[in-house]
Amino acid sequence: MSSHLPKELLSSLEGLPGYDAAAFEAVHTAGPAPTSIRINPAKPPAVLPENAVPVPWSSSGYYLASRPSFTLDPLFHAGTYYVQEASSMFLEQALRQTTDLTRSLRVLDCCAAPGGKSTLLRSLLSPESLLVSNEVIRNRVSVLQENMIKWGAPGTVVTNNDPRDFQRLENYFDVIVVDAPCSGSGLFRREPDAVNEWSPGNVQLCWQRQQRILADCWPALRREGILIYSTCAYSREEDEDILDWLMMEFDATSCSLQLDPEWNIVETRSKKGGYGYRFYPHRLKGEGLFIAALRKNDGNSFAPPRKLNQPEKPSKKELETIHQWIQPASSLALFIHQEQVHALPESRLVDIPILQSACYLKEAGITLGQLSAKDFIPHHHLAMSTMAHPGIPALSLSREQALQYLRKEDLHPGTTHRGWVLVRYADHNLGWIKVLPQRSNNYYPKEWRILKRE
Repeated sequence: MSSHLPKELLSSLEGLPGYDAAAFEAVHTAGPAPTSIRINPAKPPAVLPENAVPVPWSSSGYYLASRPSFTLDPLFHAGTYYVQEASSMFLEQALRQTTDLTRSLRVLDCCAAPGGKSTLLRSLLSPESLLVSNEVIRNRVSVLQENMIKWGAPGTVVTNNDPRDFQRLENYFDVIVVDAPCSGSGLFRREPDAVNEWSPGNVQLCWQRQQRILADCWPALRREGILIYSTCAYSREEDEDILDWLMMEFDATSCSLQLDPEWNIVETRSKKGGYGYRFYPHRLKGEGLFIAALRKNDGNSFAPPRKLNQPEKPSKKELETIHQWIQPASSLALFIHQEQVHALPESRLVDIPILQSACYLKEAGITLGQLSAKDFIPHHHLAMSTMAHPGIPALSLSREQALQYLRKEDLHPGTTHRGWVLVRYADHNLGWIKVLPQRSNNYYPKEWRILKRE
């Protein structure tokens, strides 16, 4: 494959810290990229895949010896792990080393689809923290929403907004993560077709787009807040040059991060002295990545809009019904939006009207279900969370039955219970069925159903 790497790219990398032309070209002919997953600490699988090896800079990441069919693993659909490239997991170090994660924080993942960094952030933040996972492209926000629902954590809001919309929330966020759209040269091993899309002109377009996104969301970061910027590109224009632009354009201080020498991550310094961190596939077990963290030095405290529409609260009678479906002694606040009941950490309910004043909310907290005159219709999100009441009837499925369910095929559960039943695989929820006298209805979301066969 080395002969197909763009010559303009190879020549542009000469002189960059950590770049070795021969080793770089050789690794692109050395077979497939490594496969890695990150475990969901809220609902981990009972057993790790055989021969799994920890990703050294991650508390929950593992390399796999080979790439299985994730589509045919029910535990993947249960949200017990996320398939994520190992270098991207270094976001954990950037966050831990710059931010007090014991605090209740407001965090924006600005370019969040498909959800790798958002699921990582959600696992690191305190339960009282708010994560806003935003995706500007409409046809990509649905996969982000799906992955955040499967991750199952409250305190997350999924939005579909242009970054400039967050300017209305001036000084609101404690942390903003921008994994910016880029030329993609760091993914050539994993996505060979990306080679044909790379060009110096595309690098320039990405450089301009990156500046716009950063300029648009910067006002939403509070004083002393942290911006974490990353790309999966090697080009200096998209990496160190953007770091310099941020330091010149805004009142920001670059943050130095501590590295273990055995990680083989390269610390690079921009022309203005900013600290960046480069990942090369010939130096470590991962793909190409650049990441940098900056601290904002100016700004004021957040001033909420004067007039806000407060969320509708369930009635006392409705609460009695809802509490039959969720864990007892839950410290979550409940509200109703478009006939669906949602749950958020108590301290985060105040954020919903603030976010609604500036953003289009696709998902807010855990969607529990719909109240009707005769019945409570549980939402798939409730099944994917860890909030379902332990008294709800549940049915354990074999792997074959689980795959039937995930294909949205009919199940013959052989249970005497009538009504809503949680279906589970290896002690993890997959979703709902409703058992009727002569049949059962499969309520797995039709847009998520798997089509692949063994």
